[in-house]
Amino acid sequence: MEKDVYILGIESSCDETSAAVVKNGREMLSNVIASQIDIHRRFGGVVPEIAGRNHLLAVMPVVDEALSRAGITKEQICAVAVTYGAGLIGCLLVGVSAAKALAYALGVPLIKVNHIQGHIAANFIAFDKLEPPFLALVASGGHTSIIRVENYNTFVPVSATMDDAIGEAFDKVARILGLPYPGGPEIDKRAKLGNANIKFCPNLHARADLAYSFSGLKTAVVNYVHNLRQRGEELQINDICASFTAEAIGYTVDTFIKCATEYGLKQAVLAGGVAANSALRARLTEQCENCGIKLFVPPPVLCTDNAAMIASRGYYSFIEGKDIAGLDLNAVSNL
Repeated sequence: MEKDVYILGIESSCDETSAAVVKNGREMLSNVIASQIDIHRRFGGVVPEIAGRNHLLAVMPVVDEALSRAGITKEQICAVAVTYGAGLIGCLLVGVSAAKALAYALGVPLIKVNHIQGHIAANFIAFDKLEPPFLALVASGGHTSIIRVENYNTFVPVSATMDDAIGEAFDKVARILGLPYPGGPEIDKRAKLGNANIKFCPNLHARADLAYSFSGLKTAVVNYVHNLRQRGEELQINDICASFTAEAIGYTVDTFIKCATEYGLKQAVLAGGVAANSALRARLTEQCENCGIKLFVPPPVLCTDNAAMIASRGYYSFIEGKDIAGLDLNAVSNL
């Protein structure tokens, strides 16, 4: 396309209301995020109904701010891209409804975006020279997946989680340890202060089918903590965090490297909220270097839920005329 394409992205799958404007799929002109962390911290986790109500309050002001920061008018928007799944249904519906209204009012296409594919597309913003094919490791609160990206619009699932995702395991371990929400960053900080001297699941190794399973590790940590408390013994929280992190990250990276080796791909990307974890970034970088794999890791702001990644993903659908939705588009929580 000769003329510049401006995509307005909207993201509301969990507890962040975000809107962004991305130019030609790669240049982030704005990325506004209204976080609800302080609201949900008192509950120890996201309360879906409260999250949905706060999305209602935030979504249009966030859109207006994203357009203002981008320095463009609504009339310059070529399409509206929105996360329609996966996520919390009440939260998704707010973003989808706002996107449908804007697309209709502006007379532009509405593009439905898979949240997981959006996380992968964050790398296109961070690295303007990155091109498929590559292998993607998506690590987040609801998903731990390995996806083969064959081209900009072809995503082939290779591996997924059978039960708890890695982010969910981090959150549950943090909760049992009494750490504040969000638990993942708290464990990351504590792990740096502790020693990985506890073995929760000594036999945790990459499976032959490359599927992920974190429920056993999570349960082992929970049982360990319960047993210490029942005996009245002091919890060495930093050591527990370091040991859990070492096993969870080691297992995640080893499985991914095995997969990359089997498929013979020499380019890889990291994506998802857990991609901000310092241990995961370091271990995956080290192992990819050892195997001759070029790894792309986006900055933390593009790892957590944001609308810039949704706009980028929507751009590649738009230019090929794919994933164009009607005004009957509905949210799909378990997409």
